[in-house]
Amino acid sequence: MQVELDCLGDMCPVPYLKATKELEKLSSGDSVLIITDHSCVARALVEKMKKDKYLIEEDEVMNGIWEIKVSKR
Repeated sequence: MQVELDCLGDMCPVPYLKATKELEKLSSGDSVLIITDHSCVARALVEKMKKDKYLIEEDEVMNGIWEIKVSKR
């Protein structure tokens, strides 16, 4: 299962809070796809989620738009 979070326009820590809330509901192997348009949000999310021991995939899908897939172990 994958949940998609539209965080366009959201600044830290809002995307992180939304993502962790969704991740708490999910089972192992499930993921949250976070879409953001702020490079600082993308960097902060990747760093924080790695520290929290989640699997991370990051991709700049268009100029200035990032998709960050966070998967539960």
